[in-house]
Amino acid sequence: MTCGLLQKILVITCFHLIYLSSQQELNFVYHSFGGQENLYLDGSATVLPNGLLQLTNASDHQMAHVFYKKPIGFSSSKPLSFSTHFICALVPRPGFEGGHGMAFVVSPSMDFSHAESDRYLGVFNVSKNGSPSSDVLAVELDTILNPDFEDIDNNHVGIDVHSPLSVGTATASYYSDIKGNNQSINLLTGKPLQVWVEYEDTMLNVSIAPLEVQKPSQPLLSQPINLTEVFPNSSRLFVGFSAATGTATSYQYILSWSFCTNGGSLQTLNISRLPEVPQPRSEHKNYSQLITILLGFIATMGLGVLIGVYLFKKCKYAEVTEEWEKEFGAHRFSYESLYKATKGFNKDGFLGKGGFGEVYRGTLLLSREIAVKRMFHNDDQGVKQFVSEVVSMRCLKHRNLVPLLGYCRRKHELLLVSEYMPNGSLDEHLFDDEKLVLSWPQRLVILKGIASALCYLHTGADQVVLHRDIKASNILLDGEFNGRLGDFGMARFHDHGEYACPTGAVGTIGYMAPEIIDMVASTGTDVYAFGVFMLEVTCGRRPVEPQLQCEKRVLVKWVSRPTMEQVVLYLNNSLPLPDVSPYTVGFSSYSSVLIDAASLVASRSWSASSASSS
Repeated sequence: MTCGLLQKILVITCFHLIYLSSQQELNFVYHSFGGQENLYLDGSATVLPNGLLQLTNASDHQMAHVFYKKPIGFSSSKPLSFSTHFICALVPRPGFEGGHGMAFVVSPSMDFSHAESDRYLGVFNVSKNGSPSSDVLAVELDTILNPDFEDIDNNHVGIDVHSPLSVGTATASYYSDIKGNNQSINLLTGKPLQVWVEYEDTMLNVSIAPLEVQKPSQPLLSQPINLTEVFPNSSRLFVGFSAATGTATSYQYILSWSFCTNGGSLQTLNISRLPEVPQPRSEHKNYSQLITILLGFIATMGLGVLIGVYLFKKCKYAEVTEEWEKEFGAHRFSYESLYKATKGFNKDGFLGKGGFGEVYRGTLLLSREIAVKRMFHNDDQGVKQFVSEVVSMRCLKHRNLVPLLGYCRRKHELLLVSEYMPNGSLDEHLFDDEKLVLSWPQRLVILKGIASALCYLHTGADQVVLHRDIKASNILLDGEFNGRLGDFGMARFHDHGEYACPTGAVGTIGYMAPEIIDMVASTGTDVYAFGVFMLEVTCGRRPVEPQLQCEKRVLVKWVSRPTMEQVVLYLNNSLPLPDVSPYTVGFSSYSSVLIDAASLVASRSWSASSASSS
């Protein structure tokens, strides 16, 4: 029984050895791929009806693998040699530079699910870049220059072991036996290209040549490689092709393929039976026409948009300029600069609105803050005089005047540009409970400042300037709460010593002097208005309040006037002056304000000191 068992084992062993011996010999040829016998196709690889094996097409990010299903028996005891000859074609996609090329692959496995597309040729991946854990030998026909893999150019042949970093590389060319030197060849022309890969005695030779040229006598690449070291843990190997696309694409084809191992006879490929490689000429033509039409359309649309933008901006920023304005050119702002400074007169920069128009806050270059007043008019009457007076006011220099910087004119629109006053108008602080309540020293500084400004306008300027609209809302406060007189929209000029021409009754009710009825304006009318303004600042009351009783409705008629007996006592300091501080209980007609003793004493001290100084 033991003898019979030994016989069975011996027979099985013999059959196994015979099987392995037969597996080491492999010889096949495909003049075309119509039958697909013994071929493993993966990814985008497909056989076209004419027998052409297509690896990739013009789609982005795809991989293709084709392997001969029968493996090569491989062992360290018996050296392996093989030869292969195949004809391929790399066809560029019309209108694009080209794809990532293809590779002849020797691998212990046909599973390349771990591989990545584009520059990794469907064989490697970034995690195995340069790592010996990927047992692969590849001969690449590369049409992309990738500095990360130390490629020499975008048209080269390389030998890869375990990594896309080639151990041997050369620019695509072939040795011409007729001319006796190397002739360059472009891999990405769409024309059939012959490739020979031969391995024997640890030397790998690679040659390429055009279809009409015989195999060169000298290889393009000769690289010493020991397959036993490349595949230390493998007993069988598969041969085939791999290709991939990324954002760069091309059509890649195998026309025919011959292979043999261990010195066998490599069967000759029949060039006359090659399937025809499709050349997408018509697509290129149509694509070029489409590109031309598209570019023409884009150019036309672009020109139209540019013209539209130009006309829109011209209309948007259009101004009115007349010959007589040349002498005032230095004082004129462009509407475009004011529009951009105010961010298109955005509501976030809105400061106020009155009969004169609207005021917006803006910022010029170098972060200079301005206030822009927009006034609208329906005719051109008085525009020249208005501009002339604007320029004249720009020449007025006094620390208690709002500096006027210049103007701008558009159709039916006038714009005045002045410095921005950060603390707003005085009437806001007098009548708005949410604003800071001004102290007596602050109010006194404001009154003195406006009085000084009026004195300058009446006597110190080159011409007599009648403001004609002095009131709290036209007094602006700078960053230190100094009063600045502004809004010269009703102002009039005349030379010193001359009589002011009669004008229409203008001003604000409550501030207008009685002689305005006769339409005569003078420095005295400004003085009257300033007196009303002083009462407004002192009492915290508007000049006219219609909701009050008739006898208290007008401020100048409502103030408590002392008797002459009281006047004598006041002048002789025999009677303290009455307390009229802004904190006095019930003094404002709008609301009663409660005070503490300290503030009351402080206000009385100021009143007493004011009286003694008077």
